Amino acid sequence: MKQPKSFISKKVGLANVKLGENITIIKPSNLYGCTIGDKSFIGPFVEIQSDAFIGKSCRIQSHSFICSLVKIGDHCFIGHGVTFTNDLFKDGLPSPNAKDWLPTVIEEQVSIGSGSTILPVRVVAGCVIGAGSVVTKDLLVKGVYAGNPARLLRKL
Repeated sequence: MKQPKSFISKKVGLANVKLGENITIIKPSNLYGCTIGDKSFIGPFVEIQSDAFIGKSCRIQSHSFICSLVKIGDHCFIGHGVTFTNDLFKDGLPSPNAKDWLPTVIEEQVSIGSGSTILPVRVVAGCVIGAGSVVTKDLLVKGVYAGNPARLLRKL
């Protein structure tokens, strides 16, 4: 049986989204101005903002928030309820000015456990981030990280 180009359930909010092929998006979700690579899965209650990029064969679980300027490489897993931020609240409030926002780069084959919070950082390929972790600094060594703030538990 031939698979459809993509499966997008009804009542998914899509606006100016660049979609690859064989993508599954489950309702309700809210995606706008972002790019989603081939063979990726977007679970329910996910928001992906403008200028975010999701690579090929990624799995974004339910209730996750991926803000502007986040780039997620190919073959990544984002657990339930993961939150990305792009604003460090330098003046004690969120900045409405996009020039103040910072990028996040998640390289390929990274797994991020449920309930984690990811600040504007770089995470190298192959890292595993434990559930509930708070990533406040770049993770530049391939390994398993966990905690608040996330620390290297062991190299991979």
